[in-house]
Amino acid sequence: MEHKTLAEIERAGEATPAVPLTRAERLDRWATALERLGPIRLNTLWRTEYVAPDALGRVRADNSPISVAFDDPMLRIAGLKDDTYEEAKRFFELSDHELHRIVCYCHFGPSLSGREAARLVRGLARRQSRERSWFMSLFAHH
Repeated sequence: MEHKTLAEIERAGEATPAVPLTRAERLDRWATALERLGPIRLNTLWRTEYVAPDALGRVRADNSPISVAFDDPMLRIAGLKDDTYEEAKRFFELSDHELHRIVCYCHFGPSLSGREAARLVRGLARRQSRERSWFMSLFAHH
């Protein structure tokens, strides 16, 4: 019988998570990966708002915030299939507006720091948490 460490299994992509990650957990893991890069510059995606809808899904860039997510073995195990715009939108459950704000050239020029990208991703996770809390409070019995 062959034995492997968890890290070896994650790298090989031979495992599935015991519990699927929630949207907030996926965003948090992405933000953590970005934060580890600190001041390192990441490439933006060129003017995503002007890309034809049928081509937007295939847009990608090496060394982008999305490619950082795809480099994370746990996010791949959790279901991130590639580092394209459409896949990031699907996997992280983001709107075009939300993803555009994180990765588009028009907001940052050719690059942004890992730290800055992490701040934006964490902001999305916090906003979702606040919205969920507000919604749940509507049904709470006092």
